[in-house]
Amino acid sequence: MKRYFFLAALLFVAAMQLNAQNLTGRDIVQRVKDRPDGNSRYAEMQLTLVKKNGDKRERKMVSWAMDEGKDTKKIMFFTYPGDVKGTGFLTWDYDQSSKEDDKWLYLPAMKKTRRISGASSKTDYFMGTDFTYDDMGGRSVDEDKHKLLREEVRDGHKCWVVESTPVDSREIYSRKVSWIRQDCNVAVYVEFYDKLNKLHRVMTVLDVKKIEGFWTVMKMEMKNVQSGHSTQIVVSGPKYDIKVDKSMFTVAKLEKCL
Repeated sequence: MKRYFFLAALLFVAAMQLNAQNLTGRDIVQRVKDRPDGNSRYAEMQLTLVKKNGDKRERKMVSWAMDEGKDTKKIMFFTYPGDVKGTGFLTWDYDQSSKEDDKWLYLPAMKKTRRISGASSKTDYFMGTDFTYDDMGGRSVDEDKHKLLREEVRDGHKCWVVESTPVDSREIYSRKVSWIRQDCNVAVYVEFYDKLNKLHRVMTVLDVKKIEGFWTVMKMEMKNVQSGHSTQIVVSGPKYDIKVDKSMFTVAKLEKCL
């Protein structure tokens, strides 16, 4: 009987390994997309914008998110410093790749809400950071074509290396290469290449922790290697499956601020 169970366990492990070997690039990116993160989320963030000469600017934000089926709604507000306090950003990210995401930016100084168009969201940077408006939202798996290049170890963790090429030619990058940790399905290092196929930006995840049972990116950096400018985001106080009303994710709430 013991031998039976031992053989069964070996067959199960072999089957799992074979399944992992048969994964496509799209399968892996889908795993990243499907990584559990609760039905709703809250976090505080500190942003540090660093110029090439070392000059820094600090900003702080709060963020709420809620899933509606396969779609996600997110709203965030700047709380510091005073010149950007109350500025809000609302996104409705659709899982369906053929449906363009909705994005709005509220500027309290002008008392005006600006709708971010599809073209602008892909090329414009969010509030002086090195993240585009699209980076600050979600992304449908099929907005890119994915190819598994290889497996390799990075910082002691076994990773899949996946190349993703955008379907939409309006994207700011021609392709990106992601190192995705196999133990937690988190992209911990991403290289973005410009239209001339030159390295443009590099995103590095500097800290990943399990919070309330969910793998959480606690610290990350996006660096524009061509300009020397970088943006670091540090997350604090993340909470999952919080109580939040659907009315939170509306333009009306965006304009009322906190």
